[in-house]
Formats: sequence, structure tokens, C-alpha cells
Amino acid sequence: MDALKEKIKREGEIISSSILKVDSFLNHQIDAGFIMEIGRELANRFCDEGITKVITIEASGIAPALSTAAVLGVPLVFAKKTKAATMDTEVYVEQVKSFTRGTVYDIKVAKKFLNKEDKVLIIDDFLAYGHAALGLVQIVKKSGADLAGVGIVIEKGFQSGGKLLRDQGIRVESLAVVESMEGNEIIFK
Repeated sequence: MDALKEKIKREGEIISSSILKVDSFLNHQIDAGFIMEIGRELANRFCDEGITKVITIEASGIAPALSTAAVLGVPLVFAKKTKAATMDTEVYVEQVKSFTRGTVYDIKVAKKFLNKEDKVLIIDDFLAYGHAALGLVQIVKKSGADLAGVGIVIEKGFQSGGKLLRDQGIRVESLAVVESMEGNEIIFK
């Protein structure tokens, strides 16, 4: 998606050779019109799959997942990182390691929101080592639902997540694949 690549080059900030900050439009402040374009593009790539639910992890995945779900006309389910007093006791749970935070946490989805009749699309803002996506894949498997694939806004192609998912036969569609951020320059695949 050329518009996304241009926006990353214009507004993205390289923090290190492995961390790209896009908080001006994607995961802190959200460019609502642009996030709808992202949702349309992700939905387009999976529109023939019979998706019944979109799933992500709170919080940064919610905006692109919501726009994708809206275009597909299906509900969005997001895995919670903390258990609220109002959360159902019947939940699917999986441990996930956060690349940016360096911590391990449980993600939870109420069982009533995913079942074997569902065809699920996973959406996230970034794909680095694949821990978040793999955690969601495991939750989808536990629910008995079918996995349509994984839609990613920005994949860091120099990290192993995309290869790990694809080697498992999982369809991965990334709107922008960053191959390198060395020398304070973003190189796309």
C-alpha cells in the first residue's frame, strides 16, 4: 500500500534499528480517515474468505481491526490483557510476549464470542516476532473456529514473525513490509 509507505516515511520515527514509532497516525493518535483506508485494503484482501469475526489484542490493534471489521460488516473481538470485574469467567487464555515492552502477559477472550461456526481474521498494527499473532492463533484454535489469516498494517520483515507464521501455512497479508531501518533510513520490501 503505497500511501501507507509514504505516511511511514513522512511521519514515522526510527527509535532504533528494530523499533519504528508511528504514534502520530496509527497507535497513539489515530488518523481516522487513513485508518479507514487501511481497513478497506485489509478487508479487500480477505473479502472472499467468508469472515464472521475479526480479532485483535488491545490496544494498538483495535483501530485497524475495527476499520477492517466495519468494512467486512462483522463484529470485532479484542483480547484483553487484564481481567476486568465484568469479564466472563469462561475465557480462552494464552500467554504472549510483548516485543516493545519485553514482558509476558495473558490475553483473554470470552468463550461466548468465538466458536466453531466462526471464520476468524486476525488483525494487528505490527508484526515483529509473531508472539501476539501466534497467541491469537492459539485462541482461535482453542475455540474450534477456522482461521482465515492474519492481516498486518506494518510487518518488520527483518524479524522472524512473518516467516514463522507463513511456515505454519498461515496466510499473512501485510500492507507495508519494512526490510531495514539501518542508518536512519526505512527500506521497504
